[in-house]
Amino acid sequence: MTNSMSYQHYLLGLFAVANNIPAIPLYINLIHRLNKDEQHKVCRIATLTAFSTMVIAMFTGLSVLNFFEISTPAFRMAGGLLLINTGFGMLHSEQKPTNVPEVSLSKIISSAIIPIGLPLTTGAGTMTTIIVFAETAHIKPYLNFPLMAAILSMTGIIYLSFQYAPKIIRFLGVIGLDVVTKIFGLITLALGIQFILTSLADAFPKFM
Repeated sequence: MTNSMSYQHYLLGLFAVANNIPAIPLYINLIHRLNKDEQHKVCRIATLTAFSTMVIAMFTGLSVLNFFEISTPAFRMAGGLLLINTGFGMLHSEQKPTNVPEVSLSKIISSAIIPIGLPLTTGAGTMTTIIVFAETAHIKPYLNFPLMAAILSMTGIIYLSFQYAPKIIRFLGVIGLDVVTKIFGLITLALGIQFILTSLADAFPKFM
C-alpha cells in the first residue's frame, strides 16, 4: 500500500469517527452570545482538544495495550463493538435545538474542552480507531507520517467546521444535519464491523 493510499484510508476512517457534526448544535448555543474574538478562542480550544486527543492516542495507545498485556485482535474486537454501538447511536440520533443558559466565558471554554472537544468530537471511538491504525502500520508511531498527516488534515477539517458552524447550520438546517449524522453513523457502523472481521481473521486464520 502506498503512502498516498494509506493517507486516504486513514483520513476516511478518521472522518467517519472524528467529525464534529454531533457537537455543532451545542457549540452554536455556546458561542452565540460571544463576540468574534471570544468565538475564535473557543473554536481554537475545542480544536486543540480534539488534536491533542488524537495525537495522544497515536503515540501512547500501543504502549498502554502492551502494559496491560492486551492483544491487538482483542482490542480491535472491543473497538469494533464500540464503533458499532456508536454507529447505531448516530443512526438513531435526532438533532434538536438545545437551549443553554447564559454562563461565563470560563464556563464556555471549559465546555469547549468537555464535552465538545472530548467526547463529542474525538471520543473513545476515535481513540480506538487511531490505535488500531497505528498498530496496523507495523512501524513506530512517530514514523507513521501518513497517519499523522491524516490527523493534521482532520484537525483542519474540525477547525473549519467549528469556525463556519453557523453557516453550516443555516445551509443544512436541522433535517440536513440529522441526515449527515446518520450517513456518518452508517460509515462508523461499517468500520466497526470491518474491525471485528479483521480481528477474527487474525485470531482464527485457519477458519477465516
